[in-house]
Parts: sequence; structure tokens; C-alpha cells
Amino acid sequence: MSRGHPFVVALTGGIAAGKSTVEQRFAALGVHVYDADQAARQVIEPGTDGLLQIVEAFGEDILDRDGRLDRPAMRQRIFVDRDARRTLEAIVHPRVRLWLHERALADSGPYCLLSIPLLAEHIGHYRWVDRVLLVDADDDVRMRRLIARDGIDEALARRILASQASREQRLALAHDVIDNNGDPAALDARVAALHARYLALASAT
Repeated sequence: MSRGHPFVVALTGGIAAGKSTVEQRFAALGVHVYDADQAARQVIEPGTDGLLQIVEAFGEDILDRDGRLDRPAMRQRIFVDRDARRTLEAIVHPRVRLWLHERALADSGPYCLLSIPLLAEHIGHYRWVDRVLLVDADDDVRMRRLIARDGIDEALARRILASQASREQRLALAHDVIDNNGDPAALDARVAALHARYLALASAT
């Protein structure tokens, strides 16, 4: 990314690795965090062309009673139908990338954090970020967290994990890694050290 804009750190990790917890730690230090999941909700709000395209592709029965995307129903659908998943991603992902890029360009801090769960799957679209931070956890740990968090069965949890990039693919992209297999309280010191590193890198560029 050309300077004159903030230093950009992309935060990533597999589902249920603990990205949200790490986001909160950085935000508490005053870092601006822009979340791809938040972007994915905003770009398909009622009245957006994104939601209109989804309805055109999947029909109005994919909406809930409030006219919003029925997310649980859509998630069940895309994890058993690969074509449906590709169709949804072709609508949502370009809009998410634009949303994130615009906010990174406009950010006024020394550096900002972009939380991008599927960074490894779409790294070619994010060559403009300066650094990649991976929140890493073992697959069995992530599966237990996912089942407990979302109230889903093990079969669906396994399909969700299998649909994402492998842990090895994410590790290959990372400049920095936070091990989040254990107690979340242990994150504070690691995040503080990375914050200092990113401030130094931002000031040097």
C-alpha cells in the first residue's frame, strides 16, 4: 500500500479460533478494527443491491419475516450445495473487499486492523495489506468452540471446518501468530507486544 495511508494489518484465523477476542484486545488499545463479517452484513442490508442480487439468485424464501437474509437457512444451504455457496460468495465478497479497502484508505490512525476470516482463500485480492496476523488454534479446539458457540452438530461443524483453508495454508501467509489454544487472559501480553511492533513498523514506513 502506498504511504500516506495507515499501515494495514490483516487479522485472520479459522472459524472459532478466537479472532473476535483478539479484535477486542486491539480495539481496547485504540486501534481501529474493520471486520469483514460486519461488512458482509452491511453490504446485504435491506435496500442494498447486494440483497437484491441474492433474492434474484435464490428466491424470496431466503428472506426472514423482516425482509433480511435468513442466515441460518442460508448457511445450511451453502454447506450442502457447493454451487449455492459459490453464487453467494460471488455476490458478497467483492462488496466486502471494497468496503474494507475504502475504510483502510480513510483511516486516520498510525495503523488499522482488518479482520478477514477467509484471507487465505482470497489472498490475491488483498496484496495491498502490509502484514498478516494469524490467530491460531488446533482443529479439535476450534470444533469444540464452534459446536458450543453455534449450537450445531458435529457433522455440520466438520463440514464448516473442511470448507475453509487449512491451518497450514494460513500459517504460510502469516508474519505474526497468536496461539489461542489456551486461556484468553494470556492474550493481553501478546497483543501488547504486537501493538508496539506495529506502531514501530508504521512509523518507519
